[in-house]
Amino acid sequence: MTITETSGGILVRLPYLSLADTLDCGQCFRWETSDNCTFRGCHNGHFLTVSQLKLGAPQDESAIFLHRTTRKQFETIWRPYFDLDTDYHAMQQIFRNDPTLALACDYAGGIRILRQEPWEALCSFIISQNNNITRIKDIVTRLCETFGNHTADGYTFPRPERIASLSLDDLSPLRAGFRAKYILDAAQKIAGGEIDLPAVAAMPIDEARKALQTICGVGPKVAECALLFGFYRREAFPIDTWIKKVLNIYYPNGFPDFAVPDGGVAQQYLFHYVRNHPLPA
Repeated sequence: MTITETSGGILVRLPYLSLADTLDCGQCFRWETSDNCTFRGCHNGHFLTVSQLKLGAPQDESAIFLHRTTRKQFETIWRPYFDLDTDYHAMQQIFRNDPTLALACDYAGGIRILRQEPWEALCSFIISQNNNITRIKDIVTRLCETFGNHTADGYTFPRPERIASLSLDDLSPLRAGFRAKYILDAAQKIAGGEIDLPAVAAMPIDEARKALQTICGVGPKVAECALLFGFYRREAFPIDTWIKKVLNIYYPNGFPDFAVPDGGVAQQYLFHYVRNHPLPA
């Protein structure tokens, strides 16, 4: 990876990273684009416009440009957020021992697991239940615009303490339906100290799963998504309808042991691949 500071921002050249696949694969909900090349979004109160630059063969090298970003902002906020120091190529070399995962790596290998803020990820995946990406984004946007802080760049994601002070009636503008009571319960448990997110991050994975599932409405899938995308637990393996089909068709005897430690990354590759390729009947 090479990093160049320019008058307009930070240029990063690195092994293949696809912003489009990473930011629109269902792991985050606050990034918007009009051309699938330049994206604007927010992480933990910090706003960014970032563009994918076209180079040679996409699987060999890529470049992204972080507009109006200082070196300090890049190093402290965006370098960790985009997980730029993890060797995804090494992971993919292991995955390629399986033919289905090899196909998924070829198609979706530009995806990286974002290191998102835990509360925002947990809340977002509570909202995701029985929902589609467009509607999830709409509810998250209304949540930020109604209860977040208004800055010169946009609205921040509201802290759990802010949500915990509200009533269900207060949350009605979100049009979140049955999910509103789950959002409120999560915020109250976190704000009240019943659930300590930093402690959850340090727990063995099974204990962390149990802790998150004490929140009303948080079942195994939401907990798994929160752990993978909000706590960067790469061994977490969310199973939705798509992944259930993949497991039934390609892995009836179980998922390969060699892929389990980074199963969440493998899951994202498989998820993106099968959504765009027909599965066998």
